Amino acid sequence: MNSVNISWTLSGYLGRRFFSTVLMTFGVFLCLIYMIDLVELMRRSANQNDMSFGVLASMSLLHLPTVGSDTLPFAVLFGGMAAFLRFTRNHELVIARASGVSVWQFMFPALAVAFAIGTFIVTVYNPVAAVMSARYGQLEAKYLRGQTSLLAVSPNGLWLRQADIDGQSVVHALRISELGLKLEDVTIFLYDSGDSFSGRIDARHATLEDGYWDLREVWVSHLNDQPRRYDEYRQPTTLTLTKVQESFADPDTISFWDLPRFIDMAEAAGFSAKRYRLHFYDLLATPFLLCTMVLVGAVFSLRTSRLGGLVQLVLGGVFAGFLLYFLSDLSIALGLSGVLPPFLAAWSPAIVAMLLGLAVLFHLEDG
Repeated sequence: MNSVNISWTLSGYLGRRFFSTVLMTFGVFLCLIYMIDLVELMRRSANQNDMSFGVLASMSLLHLPTVGSDTLPFAVLFGGMAAFLRFTRNHELVIARASGVSVWQFMFPALAVAFAIGTFIVTVYNPVAAVMSARYGQLEAKYLRGQTSLLAVSPNGLWLRQADIDGQSVVHALRISELGLKLEDVTIFLYDSGDSFSGRIDARHATLEDGYWDLREVWVSHLNDQPRRYDEYRQPTTLTLTKVQESFADPDTISFWDLPRFIDMAEAAGFSAKRYRLHFYDLLATPFLLCTMVLVGAVFSLRTSRLGGLVQLVLGGVFAGFLLYFLSDLSIALGLSGVLPPFLAAWSPAIVAMLLGLAVLFHLEDG
C-alpha cells in the first residue's frame, strides 16, 4: 500500500508540474498571437475609415482561439521539454530511478495530462472556438472583405443570399449539383434597396453563368402584377462559382459535435464534404498528436548527458516538432487532393511519429 501511495504522490507531482509548464507556454503563445494578429488587422484596415480600435481588438480576440489551437502541439512540445529538462537538471529523474521508478512510469503522468488536454480541446474548447470563429468571419466579411454573399446548408436545402446596389435576393434550392453550378427546384426571393419584399421567382432548374442565373421553366411574380411564366429567364447576379464556394462554411466555424450532421447535410446537398470529414478526423487525432509531442520532447530532453549538449538537444527537439508539423500539413494536403483517404491523412503523422518516438525511447532507456 505504501508503494502505491508513493506512486500516486509522485504521479500527481509530475502531472501538475507538466501541466503548469504547458499551460504557461500556451499562455505566452496566445499573448504573442493576439498582438501579432491585432497588428495584422490594423494593417488590413488602414484604409477603412469606419474601423475603430475596439472592433479590431474584439476581432483579434474572437480569432485567437482558432489560431491558438494550431500552436497547442508546440506548446505541449516546448512545455514538455522544459519540464523534462527541469526534472533532469534537478536530478529528480535520477532519484525516481533510484527508488525503482522506470522512465515509462515517470512519463505516464505527462502522457495522461497531454491526452486529457487533447480531449478537453476537442470536446469543450473547439465548440467555443467555432462560435467565436464564425463571429469573426462575419465581422471580417463585413469590414475587411466587403463580402455580401452568405451560404447556409440546412436539412430542407440550400440558402444563399446575395446583395447589390439594387437590393438583395435570397436563393433557395432543394438540390444542388456540380458543386454549386446547377440548382434544382429553385425559389428566389427578391427585396428592394429598402429591404422590402418585392417578388419571387420559381424555377425548375437554375445554372450559374457569368453575371446571371440561367433559369428554366420559370414563374415570375412581382407585387401588384400578375405571375408570368417563361421557358427561359435570366436573373442578374454578382455571384460567381468561386464566391459561392468561398461562402461555404469554414470547417473551423463548425463545432466538433455538429460536424457529422453537417457532413451528411453537405453531401446530401451535393457539396463535397471531404475537407470537413478530414477536419473531423484531424480533431479526433488531437489527443494522440499531443501525446506524440510529449514523446518527441522526452527523446530530446530526458538524457541530455547521453545525447549531447543542451543547446543541440533543444534545437533538435524544435526541428523535430516543426518537421512533424510540416508532415502533418503535407498529409492534410494529400488528403484534400484525394491521394490519401481522409482518415489516413489525419492520423498517419501522429501514429508514425509516436511509433518512432517509442522506438527511440526503447533504444535509449533500459526500462
